[in-house]
Amino acid sequence: MSDGLFIGGQWRAGSDGDTIVVHDPATGEAIATVAAGTPDDATAAVEAADRAQAGWAATAPRERGEILRASWQTLVDNADELATLITREHGKPLADARGEITYAAEFFRWNSEEAVRIHGSIGISPAGTNQIIVRHPPVGVVVMVTPWNFPAAMITRKVAPALAAGNAVVIKPPRETPLTALRVAELLAEAGVPDGVVNVVPTNHSGPWFDAATANRACRMVSFTGSTEVGRVLLRRAADRVLKVAMELGGNAPFIVFDDADLDAAVEGAMVAKMRHSAETCTAANRFYAEAGVADAFTEKLAAAMGDVKVGSGFDAGVTCGPMINAEAIASISSLVDASVGAGASVATGGSAIDGPGHFFEPTVLGGVDPADPITTNEIFGPVAPVIPFSDHDAMIDAANDTEMGLAAYVYTADVGKGMRTAERLESGMVGLNRGAMSDPAAPFGGMKQSGLGREGASEGIYEFCETQYIAASW
Repeated sequence: MSDGLFIGGQWRAGSDGDTIVVHDPATGEAIATVAAGTPDDATAAVEAADRAQAGWAATAPRERGEILRASWQTLVDNADELATLITREHGKPLADARGEITYAAEFFRWNSEEAVRIHGSIGISPAGTNQIIVRHPPVGVVVMVTPWNFPAAMITRKVAPALAAGNAVVIKPPRETPLTALRVAELLAEAGVPDGVVNVVPTNHSGPWFDAATANRACRMVSFTGSTEVGRVLLRRAADRVLKVAMELGGNAPFIVFDDADLDAAVEGAMVAKMRHSAETCTAANRFYAEAGVADAFTEKLAAAMGDVKVGSGFDAGVTCGPMINAEAIASISSLVDASVGAGASVATGGSAIDGPGHFFEPTVLGGVDPADPITTNEIFGPVAPVIPFSDHDAMIDAANDTEMGLAAYVYTADVGKGMRTAERLESGMVGLNRGAMSDPAAPFGGMKQSGLGREGASEGIYEFCETQYIAASW
C-alpha cells in the first residue's frame, strides 16, 4: 500500500506536501504517515472521477456486477491483512475487525447482484395519448465522507451500491483511520475497478476539501456518515448546488427490557448492542429502560457481564473492548459519567478512565439514572450503560422518543405482540426485537428525524445513487 493519495488509479503526493500522522489508540504511538490532500487535490480527484464516469456508466450492468463480485472475493482473500490494519489504526479487537471485513465485503457481493436489477417501468398514460417510460440512470460523481469507527464497512456500504449503479466516487476518509481506506482502494483496483472510478484523498482540512470537491460541476451527490452536527453543516453547503444527499447521522438508541423478558437473553443482547466494536458504533444502545420489576436484577446481571469484559490492545488474546479513538473521546465519556453520578446515579461497575498509555475506559453500568439526565440525551460513544427504571409503558415510550435522534432501538419481551406494538411506536429507522444486532447488507440501514436521510443496503440502497428519468413517448 502506498502512503500517497489515490487519484485516477495513480498514487501521488499531496500538492503542498502536507501529511497525516496515524496513531495507534492503544499506545498513542505513531504508526504511519500518509499524504494529506488539499482542496486542489480534491478537485483533481473529482475531475478524475468525471473522466471515468461516462465509461463506467456505459459499462454493461452484468460486467459491473462481475467486477463487484471480484471485489468481494478480493476483500475476503485479504481479510486478515485488512483486519490487522483496522486494529492497528482504530484499536478494535481483532475478532471485531475480522467481523467488519466480512460485513464490508458482503456489500460488494450483494450489490453485484443488484447491479442487474435496477428496474424501470413502462405504461400508457391515463389519457391514452403516450407511453410513460421511467428509468433510473446513475446520478454522477459522488463525494463520500466516511467516519473512523468502521474504517472499511462505512466505505464499502457506500461505494458498492454507487459503483453498481454506474457512478464514480471520491472518498474522504477520516484522519484517524486513513490506512484501511487506501488499502481498500488498492484492492478494488486489483479486482478490476477501472482507473478513476474510485479515488481516495485524506486531508487535514475537511471543510475546504469538501467545499472544493462539491463546488466542482462534476459532483452531483454527497454521501456522508458521521455526527448530526457535521451533517447539518454539509447539508447547508450541499444546498448551494442543490446536490443530492444521503446521510447516516447520530444515534441515541433506547434498549427496552420489559418485566416478562428473558433477562439472560436481554443481557446477552445488551452486550452485543452496547459493546461490539468497543461500543463505538452509531447503533450502540445508549439508554437502557428496564421495567421496575426487573430493573435491579437487570442492572446486576448487566454489571456482572460488563465487569467480565477484558479491556486492552485489540491484538491481545481475550480482549473484547479496545481503546477509545483518542483522548477527546475519553474526556467526553468521563464528563457524562461524572455528571450522572453527581446527579444521583449509582455505579454498578466501572465508572472511570484507565491510566495510559492508550485511551481506555472501564466498561461501566450506572443504575437508577434519571430519565432527564444529560447522559440519556447525548450519544455516549463509549462503554457506558445507564439504566433507567420505568413503570408506565406509555411514559417510557414517550421518553424513548423524546430525542431528535431516531436511528436504532431495541426491545426485549416474551410477548411478541407487545414487542411489535412497541416497535411500531418507536421513532427509529431500525428496531431489534429480541436481538442485539440488526445490521445486514440485505436490510435498509438508516434513521428517522435527525439521524439521517436515505437508506444504505437492501434493494433501496442502490436507488439512492440513481436519478429518476421520465420519458413521454409516442409510437
